[in-house]
Amino acid sequence: MTSLYVHVPFCPTICPYCAFHAVRRTPGAVAAYLDRLRADARALAPRLAPLETLYFGGGTPSYLRERELVALLDLGLPLAEDAEVTLEANPGTLNRKRVELLKALGVNRLSIGVQSFQDPVLRALGRAHRRKGALRAVEEALAAGFRVSVDLILGLPGQDVEADLRTAARLGVGHVSAYTLIPEPGTPLGERTEPDPDREAEALAAARAILGEAGLVRYEVSNFARPGEEARHNRVYWRMAFWAALGPAAASHEPADAPGVYAVRRTNPPLFRWLAGEPPKEEAVPPLEHAKEALMMGLRTREGVDLGQLEARTGLPLKDRLLEAAAPLREAGWLEARGSRLAPTEAGLDRVHSLVLSLWEALS
Repeated sequence: MTSLYVHVPFCPTICPYCAFHAVRRTPGAVAAYLDRLRADARALAPRLAPLETLYFGGGTPSYLRERELVALLDLGLPLAEDAEVTLEANPGTLNRKRVELLKALGVNRLSIGVQSFQDPVLRALGRAHRRKGALRAVEEALAAGFRVSVDLILGLPGQDVEADLRTAARLGVGHVSAYTLIPEPGTPLGERTEPDPDREAEALAAARAILGEAGLVRYEVSNFARPGEEARHNRVYWRMAFWAALGPAAASHEPADAPGVYAVRRTNPPLFRWLAGEPPKEEAVPPLEHAKEALMMGLRTREGVDLGQLEARTGLPLKDRLLEAAAPLREAGWLEARGSRLAPTEAGLDRVHSLVLSLWEALS
């Protein structure tokens, strides 16, 4: 495996829309977390090739104190010379000194959770930062030489979507993740928020237009990048390749050595059960399930899915069946076939769910 995800669960605040595993720091918890993380990294190291992508997600990794960040980023794992090392950060946890430290520790890409550049929207989302802090954090990260990705949530009540998008484009970031808010069950905001499909569709149309004008190409349903600044680590997920994972609630996708199984998915328990030594939950992924997951993830991207490679990986007769099932979708202008590769058109990216269900039906 050449990709690794590391989950850092600690957050200064728990946003009312967040469904990720996040906790407030308590006495001794961060130290215990780092000790366990280093032990797990030592055990994992023999199974890794030099890492091409290393991603620290959360939670808020940038919330850790200076000495804790030093320990987090020094796990002793092999890195490829041109590895992409990404760390998620919130604007309120970044300043010039912190940015310089992260650069010195080997991070070269920052994914900054801005969500909006409008103070009323940030207050409604429960964010700890405000517009000025977001602008300062992005500008300092760019000035320090990081590749910067900005996360935006679009289609929110009272939000000037175009203003948020134009601000991100004007800053000159190389990558924007532009999502609509999914009301997650069990979150405070999810329980009181109803999606507005029309408003969300208008917001995504604005993202395509405004970010496209700024030179950021839509290469995945919700992700836009200047050529060469696509998220390499996320592409591992969308291509359903193999990756390792460390930390509480982190999930890996690893090669299997059992007959009739393509991969094994291992999901760690939450923080305190993980610290107590509870083992990960293991789930076998048979070849047909892998094929369906590969279609679901790959058709989220403009590069699509190579059916010949998928057939070779799974040993299943997929290519001809799926190309036949895709014929009406191609006629409708939603899919393109390039040799054995199926890829969505721009219009197809807007109806990925329908495309996937049609192709899944052909595999049933």
